[in-house]
Amino acid sequence: MKASHAPECCAPAVEGPDLRPVEGAKADEELAELAKAIGHSARVQILRLLARKTACVCGEIVEELPLAQSTVSQHLKVLKECGLIRGDVDGPRVCYCIEPRALRRLKALVGSL
Repeated sequence: MKASHAPECCAPAVEGPDLRPVEGAKADEELAELAKAIGHSARVQILRLLARKTACVCGEIVEELPLAQSTVSQHLKVLKECGLIRGDVDGPRVCYCIEPRALRRLKALVGSL
């Protein structure tokens, strides 16, 4: 399947600075949660794949990874629950795209170490 555009999934990124602190107990907890979410190489591969795309990705993710569809779905669920990706229903499929603000937040939290 080819990537498809789903405006509600890949809406323009929220612009403007993220003024949340990058240090302190709450920030440390947030970083730990995000680190746990990217703590598997398949999830890192999924993030890299989605970051390279300008459109939502539906069936391509399974085609790109040497994993069963159910395994990929589980990894997508973890990434979606922590907010690093978005997934919206597009007919019989779910289309996924990166959540740029969450990825920027992860970079800022790691950068504060």
